[in-house]
Amino acid sequence: MRTLICPTCGCSLVRLGISKEKSVTSRSNGKEYHFCCQGCADLFTADPAKYLEQTKDLVVCPTCLAEKPITSAVTMNIGGQEVHFCRCPYCAEVFQKNPNFYIDRLEGVIPNEGVLDHDGCCVRPE
Repeated sequence: MRTLICPTCGCSLVRLGISKEKSVTSRSNGKEYHFCCQGCADLFTADPAKYLEQTKDLVVCPTCLAEKPITSAVTMNIGGQEVHFCRCPYCAEVFQKNPNFYIDRLEGVIPNEGVLDHDGCCVRPE
């Protein structure tokens, strides 16, 4: 189970409320990447290998949507599928109550408004 993570800054696009369709996209070595903003796409284009190396081991907790290096996450096998949680025991407990909702949200099937409440990377002034 994977979710889109900006390969430059490491932010979960789901946590930010940016759908795959509204993300900024760019191609490198024949593969399409999804970014939280044009600035991240521009940085990535300048040195894709650097950013891919820095973000390659990130996972997202399906409950709180926190991004973590896989080495700092708790991995559980749920229904034959590896699920990575932040270290908070509450997240795993809440997930167990409605796993389909959290999996669908993490995979972008269920839209998430996101912490920014708009399409873009930077908080807009009022």
